[in-house]
Amino acid sequence: MKIKMKFSLKKIMFLCAFLGSIQVAITQIVICPIIPQPQKSQKQNTIFKINATTKIVCDDEFQLQAQYLQNELLRYKNIAAPIKNSVTGIGFIVLKKNKKIVNDSESYSIKMNGEKVEILASSSVGIFNGITSFIQLVRLSDTKNLDTQVDCWNIEDAPQYSWRGLMLDESRHFFGKNKVKMILDWMATYKMNHFHWHLTDGSGWRIEIKQYPKLALVGGIGNYTNSTAPAMYYTQEDVKEIVRYASERFIVVIPEIEMPGHATAANRAYPEYSGGGSAKYPDFTYNPGKEAVYSCLTNILKEVDVLFPSQMIHIGGDEVHYGNEKWATDSLVRTLMEKEKLPDLKSVETYFFKRMADSVTNMGNKVLAWDEVADSDLSPSNTIVFYWRDDKPEQLQKALDKGFSVVLSPRHPMYFDYVQDTTLVYGPSPKSLKNNTVEDVYNFTKNSIPVVYSASSKVLGIQANLWTESVVTEQQLDFMLFPRLAALSEAAWSNLPKDFELFKVRLKKHFDLYKAESVYYFDVFDKKNTAEPVP
Repeated sequence: MKIKMKFSLKKIMFLCAFLGSIQVAITQIVICPIIPQPQKSQKQNTIFKINATTKIVCDDEFQLQAQYLQNELLRYKNIAAPIKNSVTGIGFIVLKKNKKIVNDSESYSIKMNGEKVEILASSSVGIFNGITSFIQLVRLSDTKNLDTQVDCWNIEDAPQYSWRGLMLDESRHFFGKNKVKMILDWMATYKMNHFHWHLTDGSGWRIEIKQYPKLALVGGIGNYTNSTAPAMYYTQEDVKEIVRYASERFIVVIPEIEMPGHATAANRAYPEYSGGGSAKYPDFTYNPGKEAVYSCLTNILKEVDVLFPSQMIHIGGDEVHYGNEKWATDSLVRTLMEKEKLPDLKSVETYFFKRMADSVTNMGNKVLAWDEVADSDLSPSNTIVFYWRDDKPEQLQKALDKGFSVVLSPRHPMYFDYVQDTTLVYGPSPKSLKNNTVEDVYNFTKNSIPVVYSASSKVLGIQANLWTESVVTEQQLDFMLFPRLAALSEAAWSNLPKDFELFKVRLKKHFDLYKAESVYYFDVFDKKNTAEPVP
């Protein structure tokens, strides 16, 4: 049976008009260009001009944030905006305390019109978050005849998670103070607030310890690809400078001093503390049977505690089984096992970690560790577990069930040393390991992991880890970080429904920011546009 459809000219014209109106509506979708996406944003039908007449006014407690805003306007638009005491006339950026908000320190709002911009928050960190959003709008705006014409937006915003982190491994390859500051700048741009600094591992010891100078001078020699490279490390003055720089951007710096495994560099400097290793991982561990080891590591952590005011120290605890086979035949370890009634080497590992965790706690610090620590009986109230083994969701479940606070950093998709696309090759075994795309990072939520969360589950937030076995140059480092850092920030900050297509619209505009700052990024829109760097 054939069905004949007849349309009058009038109906056809109506249908065309209807479809046309849909197309116009789609093309006229107004997207706030800020990353991470604000919780609420509404475009105003006007612009705010930034030029030589622009001024800043702030409440007294926001003086430091006003100075930061000054510096950013000068840096990006060559505008020297003075800080005034009061608002008179037009062209003002006002930093103002919002007394209505009491318990939400990171939230902020922005009110803009053609005459002034108001950034409101209940705290300095909230004001800073508002400033970073405003500066994004400024940087994405065109400048004509010495006027930067900023589209006006009204914004209300707050984060999903309190922990929005990035870990950088500088043991395998060392990048230095300027590169770390550059990363901190971009973290601040994207409202990331925890910088996890992996400073010690098998390839090199990267922090000066005054009581044990050979840790840096000898343990700092070499890297993952060149065992004879000159010693590279951060002096204690360098560390203080970076911590201050991060603090100005409301970024907490967490040091990681790896133990009891991944200790090869330290044992190269002080072999008397070595617990041996294996054929593939020589001198991989500290010796848990030597009392002097506990004293030495405690002394190291005391200096670290002074340098980092975060009151958190990450002490690793992962992959000890890679190189602890010598413990089985070491006389001091056997004596320890008999004395403490430790039935196996895993128990020895737990004993060691508990003692060092007590040292960290006695210094007034929280203990941070990889997800192996979920098997321990450490105090949940003073321990943060970093879930990384995505093939072992039971470790996360165990940590949650025991009441530990957790940070989610699963290898997939949160290991940024994994390649971003199947066409790329310079990563860890790309043929056998799934790549971690920008879309994977963007779409990640806690529900991506097959565990059961309860009302009492303590998920602090999300973190990406950039290990550097295969990352040798600064250009490679950029290529691995960008634009995944932008996607990470959105996953950690925003709890709005996911829409990767709309995210890409915003992301493409940020490529202009990368180019302006000479950031070598992976172009997700045209893979041939930025070739993969060669180590």
